[in-house]
Amino acid sequence: MQGRMKEHPLSQDEITALLSTEQVGNLGTVSPEGFPYITPVHFVLIDAKIYIHGLCAGQKLNYLKANPKVGFEVFKLNGLIHDPELPCDTNTDYQSVIVLGSAKPIDDETLKIKVLDEVVKKYTPQHVGKSYPAAMLKATGIIEVTPLEITGKYFK
Repeated sequence: MQGRMKEHPLSQDEITALLSTEQVGNLGTVSPEGFPYITPVHFVLIDAKIYIHGLCAGQKLNYLKANPKVGFEVFKLNGLIHDPELPCDTNTDYQSVIVLGSAKPIDDETLKIKVLDEVVKKYTPQHVGKSYPAAMLKATGIIEVTPLEITGKYFK
C-alpha cells in the first residue's frame, strides 16, 4: 500500500526502482524498553516484500521476536543544491522510501535459497549460479519485511 505524501511523492515505479537498486537500507526495530534500534542492512525486494540478509542471531532478531513492528528506510543522495549568494541556504537533491511493516525471520530453506540467489545477483554477481555450503546456509539469517505502508519522496 502506498502511503500518504503531500509534496514531491515518488511514483510506485520510482519506489520499486529505489528499493531494487540501492545497496544499503536501514532497519528500525524496537527494544523492549521502547527505544528504536536502527541497523544498516543489505536487502533485496522480491514480490513486494523486503528481505534482509545477515546472521541468524543478534540484537535486531531478539527485538523482532518481542515486537515484529519495523520501519525500513532507503535514501539516495544525488547531491547538494547550494544557493550562490547565501552560505547557509543549502538543500538536498534526494530520493527516499520509508516502509512501515512487520518482520519475521525466515526458516524455510527453499525461500532462503531464493532470497540468497537474489542477494548474490545484486551484490556479488560474479558468484551467480554457485551453490551454498550447508554450514553457510545454517548460519545465514533472512528477515522478511511485509510492508503495511510505503512512502516515497524526492526533492530536486
